[in-house]
Amino acid sequence: MTDSERKLWAGLRSEQLNVKFRRQHPLGSYIADFACLKPKLIVELDGSQHVDQAAYDERRDAFFHNQGFAVLRFASNEPIFNLEGVLSVIAGQILVLSHRVPPSQPSPERGRGNTKCPTTRSLP
Repeated sequence: MTDSERKLWAGLRSEQLNVKFRRQHPLGSYIADFACLKPKLIVELDGSQHVDQAAYDERRDAFFHNQGFAVLRFASNEPIFNLEGVLSVIAGQILVLSHRVPPSQPSPERGRGNTKCPTTRSLP
């Protein structure tokens, strides 16, 4: 683990952002630098080698997105110089993802012509 990864991990571990992150988490044939499984968020630190592998990163991100994950990418030195800013962006994304409304399921009564509201009983 690089110094930058260690610094970011120090801010992500132990549910400090109220979610659990895993480091070096395998997903398919890829390994995410940091992964939060609920809500689905991948955090990547990109060193200078990523400039030359943009196509690979795009395929990787597409895979993560197809698995339902959002992906945040930061320059590898960003946690060293701006840890609070990085953690703030991550916390904001967690908040956005946590408030996603899942697609509503159709009511079993929909389409049956039943317009009555269900009856509720009060207990004595």
